[in-house]
Order: sequence, then C-alpha cells, then structure tokens
Amino acid sequence: MPERAKRLMAILNEKGIGAALITKADNMRYFTGYTGEGCLLIVKDRLVVLTDFRYVEQVSIQAPACECIRTRGGVDPEVAVHEILKAEGITKLAFEPYKMTVQEYTVWKNEMPEVEFVSLENIPEQKLRIVKDQGELDCICKAGAIACAAFEDLLGWVKPGMTEMQVKAELEYLMLRRGSEGLAFGTIAASGPNGSLPHAVPGMRVIQEGDLLTLDFGARIGGYCCDMTRTIGFGHVSDELKAIYNAVLEAQLIALDMIKPGVICKDVDAAARDYLDAKYPGAFGHGLGHGVGLVVHEAPRFSKLDETPLVPGHVVTVEPGVYIPGLGGVRIEDMALITEEGYINPITAPKQLILL
Repeated sequence: MPERAKRLMAILNEKGIGAALITKADNMRYFTGYTGEGCLLIVKDRLVVLTDFRYVEQVSIQAPACECIRTRGGVDPEVAVHEILKAEGITKLAFEPYKMTVQEYTVWKNEMPEVEFVSLENIPEQKLRIVKDQGELDCICKAGAIACAAFEDLLGWVKPGMTEMQVKAELEYLMLRRGSEGLAFGTIAASGPNGSLPHAVPGMRVIQEGDLLTLDFGARIGGYCCDMTRTIGFGHVSDELKAIYNAVLEAQLIALDMIKPGVICKDVDAAARDYLDAKYPGAFGHGLGHGVGLVVHEAPRFSKLDETPLVPGHVVTVEPGVYIPGLGGVRIEDMALITEEGYINPITAPKQLILL
C-alpha cells in the first residue's frame, strides 16, 4: 500500500474505522495517481478503484498498485464495496459527506444498512495534503516558473485598446504553450474600475490609458497549481492609484518578512491587514492567503481565524489587496513554500509597478 494511504488508515484505525470511501477527484489522485472518474475504497492493505469501461485501462497505467473493479457494465459500485466490506469484516466506513449528495448517500446506505457511515472529517486535506513532500513542491515550483515566463511574454504584447477577454485568452495560451498541463483556475483580468472586484470576471471592457490591470492566474504541473497576481499600469497612472499600489506592496513585504516555521497564520494576516486598514479602512476584505496544491485553495490559510502554526512543507499564497469601488484596485500575490529556515518564493516576476 502506498505510504499516503498507510498514513490515512493509521489515523482511521485509531478511531476504530476500518475503511475509507474516497469520492473527491483530487483525493483519489493524491492517494493513487489516478485522474479519472469513479471512487476509491481504501481497506486494510488494499486500494480498489471502482470505475466504468472508459477508465479501466487508465487505472492500470496511472495506478498500477490499485485493484480495479469495472462498474456500470459490471456491477454497481455500492454493491461491490459492500461485498468487500463484508469479506473483510468491516462495519464502519469513513466517507466524504461534503462531496456526496443526499441522493447518493441514500443509495449507498440502503445497500449496506448494517455499515456505519462516519465523516472522514477532511483528514486527507487537513492532516495529510496540508504538508507537501519534495515531489509536490517541485511541481509547484515548475508551475510557478511557467506562469512567470508567460507573464513576461504577455508584457511584450498587451497594450491599451485590447479587451480583458483578449488578455485572459492570450495569457492562458502562453501558459499552455510553455508547458502547463492545464489552468490552475480561470484567469482574472480586471482593468480600470473592474479592479475593485477581487474576483472580477473578464469581459469586453477595453483597456484604456491610465488604467491599472490586475492579472490573477496560475499554471499546473503534475496536477499541482501555482497562483500569482500582478497589477500593471498603462500610460500615465494617477498618483492615487500609485499610492494604493505602493501600500499593497509594502503590506506584502511586511507579511513576507514574518514568514517562517512556528509563526501562526492569523498573525501574518493581521500584520498586513493592520497596515492596510490604517491607510484604506475596510478596503482589504479577503484573507491574506491560502494553501495551494492539487486544488488552488487548500489549507492552511492566512486569515483572521486560522491558528495553524507554519511548518516546513506548507505552501501558502501572500496576496494583500486594496479595492476602491468606482476607482479600481490593486492585488500583488506571491507564494511561500515553507522551509526549515524560512520560505522559498517560486514567483519571480518583478513586483514594482510596471507601466506600459
């Protein structure tokens, strides 16, 4: 059994739980390497992927250590799992209630009424995936290098007169052309007053002289994401917008200077937040950062509530912002890969205000 699955089962066995049913795609990939559809049963020293004909061969290629049971044309997954649990004498099954619908749960429970279903309680995300191994960190760093190179490419192309949607499409193409296996998330390109929307949806607004343009984007390598944001300007940018930019950059530098093992996540958030609130009260309303891995938002988080102490292997974004409705906004985002000595930032693109 792979080491990650062993660690999960060790935690569950301490709770008297004999098996885990994994239905989240990113957790299936974490434990097996398999990226297709279906579900995963982890029981004792077995990993069993249950999927239909389309993915049977894929399981053998991506997850050769796993057994594979063909469903639909073969048997229903709940029936197959029930048979395994009965054969192994398992009566308590951990599952992911935050992923399974009520209708799906009813089907599973009706098939095995004698089995107690208990919540997996985000153990994969909070106890295992939260700390990355070297292979995971290498993928994140490679993704960061691709995103930074694509951003540099974009700087030689973007200009006033283009729409946000054109910029989004070009930046995503540049990442894919440089080797990204996909997008970490949908690219944000927010220009002018749209910059006051932290998660603005790119549209047909035309970039104008004097605008700031916020670009939030990420590449993906080996399933692992990077996440970066840069805000650039066009032509003569007002002193007011420049002052906002400088304040956001200073807040980020304050936060980055704190980051090392043992520091509490909410304290890093507070340092950047207090600085910005003193200058722009209420204009920084989201958390300072979040974990990144197989999905772009993971634990831990730089937020007001997260009391997690940083440890080597954590990967967290640092992305303060100021958002002024009717005027625009600024966000600058890097990543911190926590090490024994401090952190590594795989986002190497310049952070001073770039004016095109």
